[in-house]
Amino acid sequence: MPLQETVQQGLKIVIVGGFGVGKTTMVRSVSEIRPLDTEATMTDAGVGVDDSSLVPGKSTTTVAFDFGRISIDAEHVLYLFGAPGQERFWFLWDRLFTGALGAIVLVDPHRIADCWYAIDRLEHQRTPFVVACNDFGHTADLAQVRDALDLDPHVPLLDCDARSRESGKQVLIALVEHLYAGAALTPESAS
Repeated sequence: MPLQETVQQGLKIVIVGGFGVGKTTMVRSVSEIRPLDTEATMTDAGVGVDDSSLVPGKSTTTVAFDFGRISIDAEHVLYLFGAPGQERFWFLWDRLFTGALGAIVLVDPHRIADCWYAIDRLEHQRTPFVVACNDFGHTADLAQVRDALDLDPHVPLLDCDARSRESGKQVLIALVEHLYAGAALTPESAS
């Protein structure tokens, strides 16, 4: 689907989280275009570097970023960037955060510690974010996840299924509402 000539503004959202948490899957499920991805087959070179023991059956990994697009209306388009999850690719994150309106931190509730770095980087960059708990077929106890992450009360936390377009859409809506609420509280918006 080509970009409409009426588009005036592109809005950037980044999806981050641990290795194998579903970032590529989420970009694929919500994008209106065939996503660009940099999936590469995992090889023996990653043995001892990437811990794939907690994501059995995973045979590919993102080595740069995923990219998708959603048209909001005739004038606005949302660009989605999925960041790679392995520590060896974290150097890319600050570049991906540049110009981002906000981010989604995708969490596997069985591997909470895998997203601490993402939350730390977003807080350091002062990038607003929501946390989406990818259910992997099991609904998580969000209160326990919030406690484990020591999330500020104002940070939205919700369940999602990264495979579902509708679920991904609800996460994006929650992020937009969070961004809008934050903008309404800034001193510039009061003048």
